[in-house]
Amino acid sequence: MSRHICGGSIISHRWVITASHCFRNSNSYKLQIVAGANSRSKYGEGVQYRSVQQVVLHENFNQTNYDNDVALLHLRHPLYFTKHVQPLCIMENEMDEKHLSFSSCYITGWGSSVLKGMLFNTLQEAEVDLIDTGICNQRSWYDGHVNDNMICAGFDKGGVDTCQGDSGGPLQCYSKDMERFYLYGVTSHGEDCALPKKPGIYTRASQYTVWLREAQARSVSPASVTDLPVFKLISALFFSAFMAMLM
Repeated sequence: MSRHICGGSIISHRWVITASHCFRNSNSYKLQIVAGANSRSKYGEGVQYRSVQQVVLHENFNQTNYDNDVALLHLRHPLYFTKHVQPLCIMENEMDEKHLSFSSCYITGWGSSVLKGMLFNTLQEAEVDLIDTGICNQRSWYDGHVNDNMICAGFDKGGVDTCQGDSGGPLQCYSKDMERFYLYGVTSHGEDCALPKKPGIYTRASQYTVWLREAQARSVSPASVTDLPVFKLISALFFSAFMAMLM
């Protein structure tokens, strides 16, 4: 028996980035990722299953305020890149947020549409706006909670948001200049779902490029560590892998 616990984004053949808070109670379970799936109940021929060899949580993850809510999954065997299984590009630093000329951003996942609701069977996708941290930290919004390691995305009027079950999945933005999608954020937390002035809060990916490289280097031998990949335009629909807990 298996169940969906979180989303994630492929960043190389053997690495998936997700959220640390997904794995508070995962030590006694066998984790598996499913890549290239559009439906949770009926997998197509292109779906790939991989067991997780190691979960690398950020060493400074704070369970109280969700700071540094990022994690890496080291897969036991590599993924094969196909039309429906592709990696997201990684920004080199926070300057890329401005220089890459992002034109549109998307969230994806199987999470519910309302708090404590049922998961969707089919992968959902929605376009969202990036929201300036100064606005998001206003008293009537998140009252100073959002720090430099986080980013808000959604709408001031609410209505479109990630929710329970979407954690760890991507906030991905398209660069017209590079004609590629980049990982802008990792779905982390928020207040309820899709409320006005309470957009989703995402771990800010540009702050963790160095951590990603160092975490991979610590986990595997130097000879097997490769640079984070840079790929051309890929579909916004099939980035997410979802993890199952085999029970």
